Amino acid sequence: MSTETFPALRAIFDSLPNPLIILDEENRICMVNGTSEDFFQTSKTVLQRYKFADLMPFSSPALHAVQQVRELGGVVNEYEITVGTPRMGGERIVDLQTALVSEDPRFILVMLLRRSMAHKFDMQLSHQGAARSVSGMASMLAHEIKNPLSGIRGAAQLLEPGLADGDRALARLICDETDRIRDLVDQMEVFSDERPLERQSINIHVVLDRVKALIMASGEGGVVLHEDYDPSLPAVNGNHDQLVQVFLNLARNAVDAVLESDGPREVIFTTAFRPGMKLSVAGSTDKVSLPLEVCVHDSGNGIADELLPHIFDPFVTSKPQGKGLGLALVAKIVRDHGGVVEYKSRDRGSTFRVLLPLIKGNDAAPDRKGLTS
Repeated sequence: MSTETFPALRAIFDSLPNPLIILDEENRICMVNGTSEDFFQTSKTVLQRYKFADLMPFSSPALHAVQQVRELGGVVNEYEITVGTPRMGGERIVDLQTALVSEDPRFILVMLLRRSMAHKFDMQLSHQGAARSVSGMASMLAHEIKNPLSGIRGAAQLLEPGLADGDRALARLICDETDRIRDLVDQMEVFSDERPLERQSINIHVVLDRVKALIMASGEGGVVLHEDYDPSLPAVNGNHDQLVQVFLNLARNAVDAVLESDGPREVIFTTAFRPGMKLSVAGSTDKVSLPLEVCVHDSGNGIADELLPHIFDPFVTSKPQGKGLGLALVAKIVRDHGGVVEYKSRDRGSTFRVLLPLIKGNDAAPDRKGLTS
């Protein structure tokens, strides 16, 4: 079986973004597209020397899927399976779809769907659930803790004037500690605010400039802030103050990371337009485009592997004095804006990437000749 007789078909086959593999009746690889070469980090010529089983770990569900298609026909899907071997790009998690080639049932088409974006969206839904959990707890704390705290503080203030000097210090300690607990509850109350956002058209670069000014005003010595912006990025439909809060939290974390490292003390803000990024909306057939990318890169030591699955959960932090609410708040605000936030490790440092939707009705790519207002 070959597409060489039909150059246009070959071009379409190679241009598809997912790895495609065609197997013959002995499950030998007889054709792959260009994406497969990148995925397995091996040339077409080499891949076509192997059987499909050579690309899969032992007893992989993918092998059973191929056999099931041969026996029953139709389409067989497998989700979250491991493919690849150390000699072929290492192991990755993918979804797999197999079907008979209708023109010649001796051949089977195997398509691999990389789970990177699907996994990010799944993680984002988990982050949203974590934020909602904090929201419920914050409401409870506000009602059940702040009122008794006011009583305790008031009683300590009434007792203080009539106490001896040593006991007066203890009364002052009670007031200070109740104030500290009240401040923590106030921070958590932000999570219980589910009112609709007051949105407007915002140039995200104005938001980032504000964040940079706040970081520089804080006097963090030796930290250099860089920017690499796409000047024609479309406007964001969002809340200016909340977006400032998102990127200020991320920037402060980045500054803390580089101050704790021995490498260059650099924090970089980048923006870009990434067409094709879309998120399905629960309960709807619509998909939300998320082409506006804003990243905060740092040159720090990165985040410990054991914390990575939970960094957007509340009360998870690596800082000795941290409360673990900053990234949970980031996840909530980004979720309220209909976007996605994710963490990516780098060779040196970390990157937090925020993907935001376009203003509704503005789905075209930006005009590269002009600037946003």
